[in-house]
Amino acid sequence: MQFHHHGYVKHDPRIKEPAGTGIDRPAELPDTMDVLIVGAGPAGIIQAAQLTNYPSVTTRIIESRPHRLEIGRADGLWPRSSETFQAFEFRDRIAEEAMHLREMNFWGPHPANPAVIARGVRAADPPPHISEFPPIVVNQARVIDYFAEYAANGPAKIEPDYGYEFVDYSRDDSDEFPVQVRLRDPDGQERQVRTKYLVGCDGARSLVRDSAGIEVIADQAAHAWAVMDILAVTDFPDFRTKCGIQSDKDGTVLLIPREGGFLVRFYVSLGDVDDANRAQVRATTVEEAIERAKRILNPYSLDVREVAWYSVYEVRHRIAKQFDDARTAPASDPGPRVFIAGDACHTHSAKAGQGMNVSMQDGWNLAWKLGQVLEGRSAPSLLSTYAAERLVIAEDLIAFDKEWSAMMSKRPEEFSSPQEIGDFYVDSAEFPNGFSTEYQPSTLTGEATHQELAAGFPIGKRFKSAEVSRVADTTPRHLGHHFRADGRWRLYAFADTDGTAVADLANWLEHSPQSPVTKFTPEGADIDGVFDAKVIYQQPYQEIDLGQVSRYFLPNVGPLRLTDYEKVYAALPDSDIFDVRQIDRQSGALVIVRPDMYVAHVLPLTAREEITEFFANSMLVQQASESIVVDA
Repeated sequence: MQFHHHGYVKHDPRIKEPAGTGIDRPAELPDTMDVLIVGAGPAGIIQAAQLTNYPSVTTRIIESRPHRLEIGRADGLWPRSSETFQAFEFRDRIAEEAMHLREMNFWGPHPANPAVIARGVRAADPPPHISEFPPIVVNQARVIDYFAEYAANGPAKIEPDYGYEFVDYSRDDSDEFPVQVRLRDPDGQERQVRTKYLVGCDGARSLVRDSAGIEVIADQAAHAWAVMDILAVTDFPDFRTKCGIQSDKDGTVLLIPREGGFLVRFYVSLGDVDDANRAQVRATTVEEAIERAKRILNPYSLDVREVAWYSVYEVRHRIAKQFDDARTAPASDPGPRVFIAGDACHTHSAKAGQGMNVSMQDGWNLAWKLGQVLEGRSAPSLLSTYAAERLVIAEDLIAFDKEWSAMMSKRPEEFSSPQEIGDFYVDSAEFPNGFSTEYQPSTLTGEATHQELAAGFPIGKRFKSAEVSRVADTTPRHLGHHFRADGRWRLYAFADTDGTAVADLANWLEHSPQSPVTKFTPEGADIDGVFDAKVIYQQPYQEIDLGQVSRYFLPNVGPLRLTDYEKVYAALPDSDIFDVRQIDRQSGALVIVRPDMYVAHVLPLTAREEITEFFANSMLVQQASESIVVDA
């Protein structure tokens, strides 16, 4: 975490100052705004957290609840979410209160006595090559709290407006604020506000989605589960390890230890459902669910002392046909003005633990694009990429969840071998951990023409961190952990063998009228205000002389023109990032990363026109080169 660059900070450095660019946030919901987010769940609150770093953009987030969420249903957080928390600067704090998972154990009928269960496969969770972060378990309400704190502490000081209910909206594209929204305020009175963009993050029964006329494709529920958070005493040996437990005749339990050391979540299978038995299954009591769980755990005992939460749900998959209103937009304003995200777009079973995780990625994908458009750095057409990118991800999510749900619902005799479910879990680990997303070539994602220069950073996939040494203070750091959700693009320049090509690139980026830094950085901004460039040398830090490093990688920033020393890195001898991420040692490589941490392009250090042309696909020219603030 960097601070003091605007002067010495005497208070909590997590509270950011607007630095003269912010706006006064009215205490009451104003009549007009740039962005109105409906719903302060994971998909909505991450957008508020991202947009707080665009203080010139007026963003409001409303929530129908009268106060903050106190307990949420979602709790499983995969490593991609931890990477996201790292970017929003609270991963370490939330990890301290979370349950950390390292393994998933699969139990099934004992081969010699099927009436009792026995441990079968132990599977690393996740496999070690997937991520340096483990899955964690913490209540959804706490996740929202941390994002809300970040949004409130950020330059735009965004906080939810509680007690406001969305009614409907209409479009008047002759107006500067073309989306007219009817709301019901905390006193039950209707009022109208106008916004440039409306985002519906209001759940599976989304009123924003319905008002937009977006159709939802749904399948029929086929299986039901009871879910309960319990405090219990048991002699089951894996009670604090994530487990899939399949009995011979009584169904399945998915056991997930919760945060705090005592709480455990049980998903208890209730069997297939149809119109004939749905009412009976839905009426399953908590006592009945506990008795079924006890039978599944045989020969182990289960003494439930308290039930913190209980529900019965049916596995049903839904996906919206569109994620925005572009299909119904008028010819005078053909771009999307209304979006949906999270559960408003897709719903599925809870057992793969994807709901909160995928919803946050929806919100992050959209929010930085809204900020970039509203600040005038990109054309409104950029917003069309949200639906184009995230609809495919939702389709993949539904397909995976159907496969995983079917696997968890199988009877023991239906498996080809005792190893089948464990093998599936390991082989498919990249998807549930959040790392299978791969955006296809577009205005934001380049072609893989030069992928061989950095094979370990696949274009379209998230930037996978690796350890390096920061030269200025000699400390080992994960390169990806310095990524911040501040709306900037990242330029990771992996140096060639002797460093001449990377030095030439730095000189061109800083001084050429044709460089993206010159063309797309707003007037008066720091030289790293849009593009945060870092250099990684092949040599150990002892051999790097900061006095010889290009000044572009040691920029002077902030009103005091202080030197940023956190952009120069060196490979670690025992864990060389050039080997770990397969970087071409002779030529080096430039890895371009989007503001949501996905690799946008891999190009040679010698590229010039290709670099500028890539950014010109999605960014608007801002100024002439002499108006950028460079070294003092």
